[in-house]
Amino acid sequence: MVTKFAKYFMTVTTSLLMLPAAAQNPSGPTLDSTAKTSWHGFDRFDFLMDSADFSIRPFHADPGEGTGIIKQLPGRFRCVIVYPKKIAPGSPWSWRGRYWDHEPQTEVELLRRGFFIAYIMSDPGKSWDAWYEFLTGKHGLSKKPAFIGMSKGGVNEYVWATMNPEKVSCIYADNPALYPESMQRIEVLATNDVPLLHVCGSFDFLLDQHTLVLENLYHQLGGRISVMIKEGTAHHPHSLRDPSLIADWIEKSVQAAQNNPPAFNGMKFRKSYYYSFRNVYNYLPLENEYVTCRGPLFFPCYERYDQVTESTWGITGMTMIVPLKPAPGKPWVFRADRIGREPSDFDLALLANGFYIVAAPVLAQAGPLQKEWDSLYNLLASNGFSKKPVLEGTGTGAGEAYAWAISNSGHVSTIFSVNPQLRSLQTKTSLFDRLDTLVHAGISLINVCGSLDPLLKENTLAVEKRYAELGGKMKVIIHEGQGHFVSDPDDPKKVIDFILQNSLQ
Repeated sequence: MVTKFAKYFMTVTTSLLMLPAAAQNPSGPTLDSTAKTSWHGFDRFDFLMDSADFSIRPFHADPGEGTGIIKQLPGRFRCVIVYPKKIAPGSPWSWRGRYWDHEPQTEVELLRRGFFIAYIMSDPGKSWDAWYEFLTGKHGLSKKPAFIGMSKGGVNEYVWATMNPEKVSCIYADNPALYPESMQRIEVLATNDVPLLHVCGSFDFLLDQHTLVLENLYHQLGGRISVMIKEGTAHHPHSLRDPSLIADWIEKSVQAAQNNPPAFNGMKFRKSYYYSFRNVYNYLPLENEYVTCRGPLFFPCYERYDQVTESTWGITGMTMIVPLKPAPGKPWVFRADRIGREPSDFDLALLANGFYIVAAPVLAQAGPLQKEWDSLYNLLASNGFSKKPVLEGTGTGAGEAYAWAISNSGHVSTIFSVNPQLRSLQTKTSLFDRLDTLVHAGISLINVCGSLDPLLKENTLAVEKRYAELGGKMKVIIHEGQGHFVSDPDDPKKVIDFILQNSLQ
């Protein structure tokens, strides 16, 4: 005879969780209707997990607990799952790391968007593994939950996530702490493309030694990390009164990341990200405070691919950064310098205009080799990229760009340099004496320089005079009072307009 609870189990698992396999398993988990309570307007089910064998059974929560958890039982872990009214595709869910029902506005908003909400009252370990298997294996929830951790909840979410990086979609941490061992393993999250979001108070005692250290490390590893620092706020209150921004980020982050690696036969690439590390300052009316914001949540974020070589020293080959929307003809920048983690404003502007950014490999002790540059050019040109890239270089890197352009003048549209020094490891001949080759090929030059740079007169100004005498086209932008390393937020537009005018004809 079928009991009313068995009928309820069949109905819930079939209509809500869409798990015919679990519903057909009489020994599988059951959802006892008498154990159902309400959590902020949504159906909540409580469970108990045995701390010895990690078995899980329904638990009838005391109505006096309200939406929280008060009662604890020796040898048992309290567990909770809350159901959305309409399940989003893929059955996404968020996992609270600690402090159930504290500042729950983000989870309530996620429930409205079709997420399940789950919690277990224990520190990470076998109990968390069992709870994960219970929800994903028997209940069909997504294999990659989003994590929400506040304060010590940050410790818990990072401990489990760094031990199970393939089982995490994203991590939202609020004024979190991290154990040193989690910080040491943080690379596995970057490798598994797990985006991070930290929301902190500017006076929070954990900010400097936890969030800011992690932010710098994760950025250097090429991972996606966004940070919001609330001005004049300490450790409390957690979260934001309006959780839409956080919920939007989680909703987007649980979706599978796009991958657009270079499709070159026989080549392998390691993916990371390239994005601005600048601050943007937003005023949040409900918080009545300004928030310092930075990271991919606030700026365009581009996929970066570094070629994996067989070097025992971990040396990478070519690097390619992919625009969000490639321009017609697949224009690209052939960059003489290696690409670091601190973004170039010029490259960010070029990416925004649909250019690929490609850095030549440096695989030999001798430095840049023309044969390697030639090979890279031929690879891209034969795969549909523009046959006339823009060459870019800073300082002596600009000299390498000039050297290659002189030897391959029919394959270049424009040379963009910052405080160039016209010497090259690729050739022993004078670059200045061969500028006519560039003029005859119709190559345009643009230089950005500091007025105090000691290389200015004998390099840029001398080239400018000679190029004009030869009938070539050159633009020079000089920053008064600046030296060899120049910076000016107005630079990108002036440079990009010139490049667009001379390279997309």
